[in-house]
Amino acid sequence: MRLWVVVLSLLFMSVAVANEGAKESEAEAGVKYVEMTPKFTVNLAEPKKFLLINVQLLVEGAGTIAAVKKHMPALRHELIMLYSGRSSEALQTMEQREALRQETTAVIRKTLEKMEEGDKGHGEPAEKEHSEEEGKAGHEEGFKEAYFTEFLVD
Repeated sequence: MRLWVVVLSLLFMSVAVANEGAKESEAEAGVKYVEMTPKFTVNLAEPKKFLLINVQLLVEGAGTIAAVKKHMPALRHELIMLYSGRSSEALQTMEQREALRQETTAVIRKTLEKMEEGDKGHGEPAEKEHSEEEGKAGHEEGFKEAYFTEFLVD
């Protein structure tokens, strides 16, 4: 009798653990914000002026989240190049800041596409076919937007 109780309890525990793992993978596969840490601090065109900016990325899908994390150094590099050397006057209005946010989104999207093409060039044609089929089905996972959660010009 004790043996049956032990066997049943182990069975229920393994089912519970499997359900938790499925919930975690579903949560990771959904829409998620990924913070680019540390914050960006770059020099502006004027002496002793800098821009401090915190960027969060809205991504969907576990594969995209993994790609963003994998290519974070390249993404950070491209954004540092984008932000550096701007004039402080070009960052004062809401319209100018929104334009910079849109530029940031475009640079991140372009960089991710370039890096993923390079990865697929190393013998992953089946994955490319699969992603094209998903795109045709109308379900679009991937990088969505970049948002600024802190923005300081000093």
